Amino acid sequence: MSNTYHWPKQKRLAMSIVVNVEEGSEYSIKEGDKGMEPVDELQVHLKKPIRNYGNESNYQYGLIEGAPRIINLLDKYHVPVTWTAAALSLERAPHIAEAIRRRQDETCSHGYRWVFQFRMDENEERKFIQDAVKSIESTTGKRPLGWLSRYLLTDNTRRLLQEEGFLYHMDDYSADAPFWDTVNGSSEPMVIVPYALDSNDMKMWVAPSLTPDDWLKYAIDTFDVLYEEGLEQPRMMSLGLHLRIIGRPGRIGALEKFLDYVSQKDGVWFATRQQIAEHFQQNVKAD
Repeated sequence: MSNTYHWPKQKRLAMSIVVNVEEGSEYSIKEGDKGMEPVDELQVHLKKPIRNYGNESNYQYGLIEGAPRIINLLDKYHVPVTWTAAALSLERAPHIAEAIRRRQDETCSHGYRWVFQFRMDENEERKFIQDAVKSIESTTGKRPLGWLSRYLLTDNTRRLLQEEGFLYHMDDYSADAPFWDTVNGSSEPMVIVPYALDSNDMKMWVAPSLTPDDWLKYAIDTFDVLYEEGLEQPRMMSLGLHLRIIGRPGRIGALEKFLDYVSQKDGVWFATRQQIAEHFQQNVKAD
């Protein structure tokens, strides 16, 4: 394939802010699941089928307190973002869906619920995808064109996404720019808009010694390298955020400092992942 393309207006870096909305659709006994949600800031996970009320409240914090802080900050800097949202979360948090509508942001599907789909057979997975599309279109006014799984996917996932009208897939961490990739069971490739885990604010949950200042420095260092490389080739930076994590009062300042830093740089294209995928698709032919 040819990589002789440029970002719009000769921008040197595509900056992709990704806000994950998982709260309200995580695993819980109250939802009929066999166990509690394993992702917990305190790292408490028992196999015993009981409710983890403390962790449930931590997730609710993201919806009640974290979301407004993040939305206010995005509005302040006029930054378009991609909301990787579990559909049920938006159903249960209409204030977030309304903010997405108002801001005219993109919603990328993070599943119908924030649960594993790798256990699903083809029919179950197709319905899971279809239910997510229908729900997100209802809550935000636009159907999702991108997909992010909860970590694991199946050999059928990309083909099913293609068949259901999706533009791009982001379950990939192999590059710093979009690319075409093959699809099992299909003759047509798919646009991949890769994600990044190393700059994700989740690191502050899984590595408690990582402070907001540490995270901010890492994010700025990442930006600086990609910004420099952008002089020679198309570069994209992904910054993954979570309502319940960066939305805490002791962490939100790190996000503001990052947005302030990046906003002062020339040649940065703040873009949704859909915009990035569409530009790539229009300018780079698949082999």
